[in-house]
Amino acid sequence: MDRSPPLPGPDEVRGPRCLSDPLINKGTAYTRDERVRLGIEAMLPPRVEALDEQAARVLVRVRGKTSPLEKYLYLSALRAENETLFCRVVLDHLEEMLPIIYTPTVGEACLEWSSIYERPRGLYISAVQHRGRIAQLLRNWPRSRVGIIVVTDGGRILGLGDLGANGMGIPIGKLALYTLCAGVPPELCLPVALDVGTDNEPLRCDPHYLGERERRMTAEPWDALLEEFLAATQAVFPGAIVQFEDFNTACAFRLLQRYRDSLCCFNDDVQGTGAMGLAGLYTAGRITGRKLSGQRILFVGAGEACLGIGNIVVAAMQREGWSEAEAKQRCLFVDSQGLVIAGRKDLPGHKRPFAQDRGPLPDLSAAIENFKPTALIGASGKGGLFTESVLRAMARLNERPIVFALSNPTSKAECTAGQAYAWTDGRAVFASGSPFDPVPFGGRVHAPGQGNNSFVFPGVGLGLLICGARRVTDEMFFAAAQALAAQISEADLEQGRIFPVASRMREVAAQVAAAVAAVAYAQDHATKPRPLDLRAEAARVMYEPRYA
Repeated sequence: MDRSPPLPGPDEVRGPRCLSDPLINKGTAYTRDERVRLGIEAMLPPRVEALDEQAARVLVRVRGKTSPLEKYLYLSALRAENETLFCRVVLDHLEEMLPIIYTPTVGEACLEWSSIYERPRGLYISAVQHRGRIAQLLRNWPRSRVGIIVVTDGGRILGLGDLGANGMGIPIGKLALYTLCAGVPPELCLPVALDVGTDNEPLRCDPHYLGERERRMTAEPWDALLEEFLAATQAVFPGAIVQFEDFNTACAFRLLQRYRDSLCCFNDDVQGTGAMGLAGLYTAGRITGRKLSGQRILFVGAGEACLGIGNIVVAAMQREGWSEAEAKQRCLFVDSQGLVIAGRKDLPGHKRPFAQDRGPLPDLSAAIENFKPTALIGASGKGGLFTESVLRAMARLNERPIVFALSNPTSKAECTAGQAYAWTDGRAVFASGSPFDPVPFGGRVHAPGQGNNSFVFPGVGLGLLICGARRVTDEMFFAAAQALAAQISEADLEQGRIFPVASRMREVAAQVAAAVAAVAYAQDHATKPRPLDLRAEAARVMYEPRYA
């Protein structure tokens, strides 16, 4: 899998660089002999620590911080100093640390990014300063080879909207999950923020904002910048996988349509969310006793997330016997202007395939009474939309209503886990985008699952790397959804859990990677010889944080 030359070992680098390169630095774990040989004697405290001793000390510091953002900042500083130690601490405590290094805390970090910025990580490519020179700038990256690039233009960061260059926290966080959840070596990971300006006026006027203070670039200039960037990635880092992240909806669908057949690229907000949502519906069906083809799904939101789930659900329903038209009739969408229906004149092209021939309805409760959904899926970016009346209507229509409140961060969730269980008399099959603690209700403890893309995209990327894929196809995400759903045990279902616990991330990623790679080989998109056992190969190549 490793597409880069070996990193310099500690014996190949001398002097302060041993301590300044986070991929090499061992900190207080350098032995006395190493300190003498490498010319760093006296630059460290006298005591020599083992990695687990360093990790224990770090864990005390993290837990001593008073807020999630403070913990995020401390771990970010640690990562910039010693990547191995950072990965060891987080990997050994995934359930505790993932909400700190990614959702929901990363949302707060992005909102404050310019104020809390301390040190460089990734590449900021400015539409104002760097057009025509992007390939040259990519060569500034200190690693000669890159396996995965996560790129955003900050257009729609989580449910927070246009954050411009402050969106860099998302590519950095996603690539941390590639390493921690799927074992992709950190030296293969490149985060990129394309600074095309921002239409967020308060941000542009913020004296601390570090991005370009221009209105957001659109139309042909934006297209030309993306074309130059993507051509440059393949010229400088041939074969690198490109993950599009948190572009606004219209741009996201255009990008995917334009480049999916010419690059090894995908959009996690569309395809990764789609696979995650489909997996959740498969697993929820084991609780409700209703197959996917028997579901009627009301989507609250018609952006990348809900449309991504809708597209893959329709394809899956077709596999179960429905025609495409019949499957689409079982998926009704609501956006900020009301029902997505054929009579509306304001529908953009990416919503029209799901427009139904029905009349408007006044609100969400009316839509539930009229459509009679078995599943309610929210990715609206608007907190609290699933009110008590909405959830009680779902519970009146269904013995076990499926409720997914997927918007991130937590403040944007359509409802909390406690509300979902309380307002459905404990009968909801619930999942959320941000984590919620177990909820005692009705004499039992409900364990809400976190419907997070981190169960999908890290394994997808790992699978693409181990087979050297040339393209990313819809069938790969369908296989990823099936592999994820298969990881839920009967014991999980008894607790109401429809997604795995975070501590099983690497096990899940290996299964997803094997499923994705198998599709790549079957579709002739792989460039590497096929291993005898794809699951074993995925586990074998995973990066483990330990010192050389």
